Amino acid sequence: MKQMIFQWKRCLVLFIFFVFAFSLSIGLSQVLSAPNPSNTYIWDIPAWMPKPIIPTDNPMTTEKVELGRHLFYEKRLSVDGKFSCASCHIQALAFTDRKTVAIGATGEQHPRNSMSLANIAYNSVLTWAHPGMKKLEVQALVPMFGEHPVEMGLSGKEQEILKMLREDKNYQKLFADAFTQGDSNINIKNLTKALASFQRSLISINSPYDKYRYGGNKNSISAAAKRGETLFNSERLECFHCHGGLNFSDSIKHERLAFEEIAFHNTGLYNLDAKGAYPEKNTGIHEITKKPDDMGKFKAPTLRNIALTAPYMHDGSIATLEEVIDHYAAGGRTIISGEFAGVGSKNPLKSNFVSGFKLNSQEKQDLIEFLKSLTDEEFVENSAFSDPNIAIN
Repeated sequence: MKQMIFQWKRCLVLFIFFVFAFSLSIGLSQVLSAPNPSNTYIWDIPAWMPKPIIPTDNPMTTEKVELGRHLFYEKRLSVDGKFSCASCHIQALAFTDRKTVAIGATGEQHPRNSMSLANIAYNSVLTWAHPGMKKLEVQALVPMFGEHPVEMGLSGKEQEILKMLREDKNYQKLFADAFTQGDSNINIKNLTKALASFQRSLISINSPYDKYRYGGNKNSISAAAKRGETLFNSERLECFHCHGGLNFSDSIKHERLAFEEIAFHNTGLYNLDAKGAYPEKNTGIHEITKKPDDMGKFKAPTLRNIALTAPYMHDGSIATLEEVIDHYAAGGRTIISGEFAGVGSKNPLKSNFVSGFKLNSQEKQDLIEFLKSLTDEEFVENSAFSDPNIAIN
């Protein structure tokens, strides 16, 4: 009897052992067949800079960033096959285009100036004047398929785009690496996810000013730039109220903020009717909200790389940094004649921060030197952000 009990216990132990071994082997096979954790994206940013907030439905991976890079420079994603995202967002110009306003693939003018993409991952709201445009994945659809104005001109050509991508061996591999194998994964949703991932990777944090202010290098900017920083952050000029923080903008979000910050401002750029009117079809968030008080309100863009991103303002109507300073010093722009004539300093809807100030010639030059110190040469020369087709040659 004891022998039988012993044999029974032995069988039970062996059974448990084999169940455990089988479970362990299944678990190991699942781990081995799971996506390689090495594709997790590593943010190459210093400790002083917080990480961006990334959508849970589009986590960053190196594979998606690389696919997005190819798509960003892909001219076949346009109606004429000669136009890409990079046509309006040129790396050497901090991803702007030096045009007064953007011009699409069909030659149609956009009403607005092309914004820099530097640190766009930290933007709480995208574009110049749309309070609801908060996701790059959604915003990417506008230039591709929008018709008012036409930018890339792809409306109604969705299947043609997908056919091109699915037949291209390079894109077959890039999409498979980013989203697994199969034509079904080459779709518009994944295309915009990849584009958004690449754009979020465009981090600019190595300007001389960064090295001075955050890196402890006291000699990385000039004495004039240091004086300019003091002016910039003074209550006398008020610049920092709208262009403060790590991205020099008051529309920002990141992991260290309790909530996202969004702001739009009327800077007295126009005053067509002495009541605050701005040019038709370019009235700021007023176009969206229809609220009279929102007339002329636009987002304060980042000042990073500002010396490279002329012309300035939402409509590219100010050519130089010197003229921008003159505009704010006057508390608003005066246009003497023509269809846009008006005294911006008397715009009743203007921000209280645009009240005007006086600078002598030395102070003005100091302020310009500070703004120039925000230029990140490493950013505009980083091969990871460049056209992959050129990089290969």
